[in-house]
Amino acid sequence: MVTEKDVQHIAELADVGVSAGELENFTFQFNAILEYFDILDRVEGSGEITRDLYNVLREDEAEPSLPQEEVLRNAPAREDGFIKAPRVM
Repeated sequence: MVTEKDVQHIAELADVGVSAGELENFTFQFNAILEYFDILDRVEGSGEITRDLYNVLREDEAEPSLPQEEVLRNAPAREDGFIKAPRVM
């Protein structure tokens, strides 16, 4: 069981401001969450989960690209048939 002192300590560690008025509510919520974890700890599994594997991605399909002249027509700067980008370094 988590006490108000524990919640205050956890709030300080997480650098979260918890007012005195909120402390009681947070303590109640913390304990409720821990009770849910206790329930989950008691659930027995029926072994290993098996799932069918399948590809959710589409197959690659080759499509013709734009002609070089059309691409370069929209480029702000060109050099030797390529788009010229600003120097990074």
